[in-house]
Amino acid sequence: MLHRFLEPRVLAGISDLELVAKTVVDGFIAGLHRSPDFGFSQEFAEYRQYSPGDDLRYVDWNVYARTERAYLKRYRGETNTQVTILLDASASMGFTSHTVSKIDYARYLAASLCYLALHQRDACGLIVFDDEVRNYVQPRSRQGQLARLLHAVEKAEPAARTDYSKPFFHFQQYHFRRGMAIVISDFYAPPETVVKAIEPLRFKGNEVVLFHILDPEELHPKFREPVILIDMETQDSMEVSPDYANVEYRVKINQHIEELGAKARGAGMDYHVVDTSRPLDEALREYFVIRQGRI
Repeated sequence: MLHRFLEPRVLAGISDLELVAKTVVDGFIAGLHRSPDFGFSQEFAEYRQYSPGDDLRYVDWNVYARTERAYLKRYRGETNTQVTILLDASASMGFTSHTVSKIDYARYLAASLCYLALHQRDACGLIVFDDEVRNYVQPRSRQGQLARLLHAVEKAEPAARTDYSKPFFHFQQYHFRRGMAIVISDFYAPPETVVKAIEPLRFKGNEVVLFHILDPEELHPKFREPVILIDMETQDSMEVSPDYANVEYRVKINQHIEELGAKARGAGMDYHVVDTSRPLDEALREYFVIRQGRI
């Protein structure tokens, strides 16, 4: 029943991006059947005594049962987690074979992650890029930050080519505090180029997560006759036969995914492929379950 509200085609019919984010995140948390602490701020720091007005969700009831005193669990992320989302708005992100384009799905994902980060009191920021940095919202946790972030996400439109060096140089110029960088892109570049551009963030102690956004037709093309495909960034064209699409192309896209995943993980990054036809809460849940198992 829950997934009925989170299918991409249903989300596409909601014009309010904040409502999309709230729907996805609330559904994601409910689907976990776990504490809402299940997010970025995983590292336990300390207990502090309960004060009137504190959120009862953070009370450690096991401690209360033993001592009859209420203490709140605090996580390091409440004080030192800074989440920055880097959103690819290059032309190739405009592709779709169904009701939701890659850029729309990426917007939903970015909005949901912003909402989730701020919901747990993390500072959150955003870099929108193609071959230049098109928008930048400095990471903050203060009131009004969600509106600023969602406005920037909503304005992200696919335009030029991708240049991964620009946003990550920008990140290093303006971010001096360790945190988390979440990159949302279709990663149409050689895996070595992608990882080489992003890897310096890891050297400075940042946690890096790559969400690889792909349309189902990019993963499993179904051509019954020859077609002419046009590169959305270069406008180059090529004729593709059904045999090529079903055999050689599938081998190449799978090799690209495997190589990018291997190089990213080898550099200490998380890597997660997201099919835009899947419910978004399902994709989030799958990633966080993997993340929780590793922590």
